[in-house]
Amino acid sequence: MEEKQLFKLVGAGNTESQEKIEKPTLSFTQDAWRRLKKNKLATISLWFLAILLVFSIGSNFFVNAKDANNFNGDEVKTYRNLPPKISDSLPFWNGSIVFSGNTEPNDVYSDQSVPKGDKFILGTDNLGRSLAKRVIVGIRISLLIAIVATLIDLIIGVTYGLVSGFLGGKIDLFMQRVIEVISSIPNLVIVTMLGLLLGNGVMSIIISIAIVGWTSMARQVRNLTLSYREREFVLASRALGENKFKIAFKHVLPNISGIIIVQIMMTVPSAIMYEAVLSAINLGVKPPTASLGSLITDASENLQYYPYQVVIPALALVFISLAFILLGDGLRDAFDPKSNKEN
Repeated sequence: MEEKQLFKLVGAGNTESQEKIEKPTLSFTQDAWRRLKKNKLATISLWFLAILLVFSIGSNFFVNAKDANNFNGDEVKTYRNLPPKISDSLPFWNGSIVFSGNTEPNDVYSDQSVPKGDKFILGTDNLGRSLAKRVIVGIRISLLIAIVATLIDLIIGVTYGLVSGFLGGKIDLFMQRVIEVISSIPNLVIVTMLGLLLGNGVMSIIISIAIVGWTSMARQVRNLTLSYREREFVLASRALGENKFKIAFKHVLPNISGIIIVQIMMTVPSAIMYEAVLSAINLGVKPPTASLGSLITDASENLQYYPYQVVIPALALVFISLAFILLGDGLRDAFDPKSNKEN
């Protein structure tokens, strides 16, 4: 009697099943993108920043700086310090404020005889200018300052760090002393000097951030270059007679690009916060130009009576900075192969 087979061998004697690749081969970039997508906070931050950048560029066509900054002196009393309003039935967006000492909310739009059709989704400032328009322009200015300053940091810092780390010796020693001298000068001193030379404005802020900010990038790139210049592929390139600078930029730079991208994501929010601090000490952009820092500083005098004028740009500043930090944290894990716990 034929015995009943309890177990069935799967794949035995089947060459195709034995040679089948269950997991497709991925490049380093594809594998990093796969890991990044699994980080939900980083993915949300990436989409948020992408939408924000597209919106900031597109907003130039329907919200220009002139409309956001100008005001009509004859209408200031009517439109000044209006609270956010969309509908009378929506809490917070109903155009009313409970002033200090009162128990009932005041309908500011009625009290100041604002025409019925006029509503401001984020309210107005002390001069009757739309806060929504000024926040949009402020986001544009703050992002412009941060991104341009970061790009300058990237170009100077990466080039300086690669040359310093790859050449080594006395050249590296001298270049590191230069970084130490620059880092020893307080940022505020540099900003003040540039403010006297160039005047307060976007360009002087960008230059001041770039002059000091590139040193941290240069140090990190230099340290990474020192660890990579003795690798086998670098030694092989040297043996083939390739130029030192060509090896540094062609072979070493691509291998440290992941760390550089992470550093960029961390530099942008630092630049945004730095601009806000400069605005707080009256070294920021020139009035009436709006940036997130200048909006917070200008509205801080009326914080007790009109807190929304401070809260709205402050929230924008916090969310943008937080998004860059979360994305940078996600990219750091994605570009680090050791963080991959999967097989």
